[in-house]
Amino acid sequence: MDRWEHFLVIARDLGGILQFMGFASSAPLLITAYYHEWDVLLAMAIVPIIFFLTGSLLRNAPPSNKQARLSVSLSSVAVVWLFAAIISALPFHLTLGMPYLDCVFEAMSGWTTTGLTMISGLDDLPKTLLFWRSFMQWMGGIGIVAFTIAMVNRSGLVQRGMYRSEARSESFLPSVVDTGVYMWKIYIVLTLAGIGLLLFSGVGLWDALNLSLVAIATGGFTMYDAGIAHYDNYLMELLLIPIMIAGALPFKLYFLLYSKKVFAFVRDRQAALLLAIIGCGLLFITSDLIYQSGLPASDAIRYGLFMSVSAATTTGFQNTDPGLWPSATILFLSAMMIIGGSAGSTAGGLKLERVVICYEGLIWWFRRIFISGRAIIPFRHEGRSIPKMVAEYEVSKNMLIIVLYFIIVFASTVFILFFEGAGYDTSHVIFDVITAACNNGISTGHVSADMSAISKIFFILLMWIGRLEVIPVIVLFMGILKGFDRA
Repeated sequence: MDRWEHFLVIARDLGGILQFMGFASSAPLLITAYYHEWDVLLAMAIVPIIFFLTGSLLRNAPPSNKQARLSVSLSSVAVVWLFAAIISALPFHLTLGMPYLDCVFEAMSGWTTTGLTMISGLDDLPKTLLFWRSFMQWMGGIGIVAFTIAMVNRSGLVQRGMYRSEARSESFLPSVVDTGVYMWKIYIVLTLAGIGLLLFSGVGLWDALNLSLVAIATGGFTMYDAGIAHYDNYLMELLLIPIMIAGALPFKLYFLLYSKKVFAFVRDRQAALLLAIIGCGLLFITSDLIYQSGLPASDAIRYGLFMSVSAATTTGFQNTDPGLWPSATILFLSAMMIIGGSAGSTAGGLKLERVVICYEGLIWWFRRIFISGRAIIPFRHEGRSIPKMVAEYEVSKNMLIIVLYFIIVFASTVFILFFEGAGYDTSHVIFDVITAACNNGISTGHVSADMSAISKIFFILLMWIGRLEVIPVIVLFMGILKGFDRA
């Protein structure tokens, strides 16, 4: 089949996704009406209109009885995310007059739950646009396809392929529709619980709503230029911590908890590892801030705890400026961001499950090197023996993604330093490249509207690639160049 025939196979499914996005993206219009921000109405209404009309056009494509290849499913998801950012940028461009590239950057940062921003003057921004930023992160946190599959109530190989293309692998129910529905319910309950929790800190409902949306999505957008530091509310920072951790835990655990399988929740290795990493980050960063930066112990603990959780969960909230920290502290924070949160959560990064599998794989390979070739050494994961062929495939696949991440980070850093020229702190550039690729959002200050256009494009691509975990984007470009029969 040629590229057009491949597209027709999946066009109707893409149309359903875009129609749902049209319905969902109309939510900010309620904020427009509530706050009487009629000057933003047309700019904001364009987004759902374009989504819905494009989706309707695709839904009327000629039906096909052929099955979509996995490469087509992977590529289509990558295209949907890119299209979402391009269209979602329009309200910023039409209302604020920002350069369109900056607006696409902002929208991509929103959908990928990264949290880096091109906007200055957030304190005076229309509330409709502030909510749109938060809402993009909330929808992007669980995934466009995950939401859509639940809404349109369709299942099948195409939907399963697209679901997995979005870096989601939850399978606590046989059908992706049932899984998507339960994920949606869990997501809403966690968000509402977060709002209620934040109200105890004394912030208003508006702030609690937006902060909960982005915290449970491990996003990081805030409504003020100073970020979380604007509030100077220690209690609020403490209450944000369990919300960020809740977003970075596997959603499967909440389903098990709902099913009264409490012990399975407690024994989960990803949850234990996430808490262990946060604990190590607290000890290391706090001691570093005390002994190298000379901060009082109370401030060091406050910054160390909050920033460790923000980095490990890839949320990206900041209650201080890490650009002023010692280099060793920034390097440790980078390592936490790279590892990221749990697989099957809203977090970014390499994912704890992938790191665990690769560690187990290395131990398995070394054990086989030092033992007689006749001996059979089983690969054990989560207390089960995995067949050799399956184990080698899974370990190799996960290691490939890790290697690709580091290659992308290295190459992007070199290119950005080349195009930006002299005068930039290399460690800060590396840090911000990592935060974009891992969809974190903590920044040392390098990312700003003053960057060159080519650097902004690189960061947009980094956020896009990082959210989809590399492979779908590579397959998309291979399919365009060589055709999807080869990709």
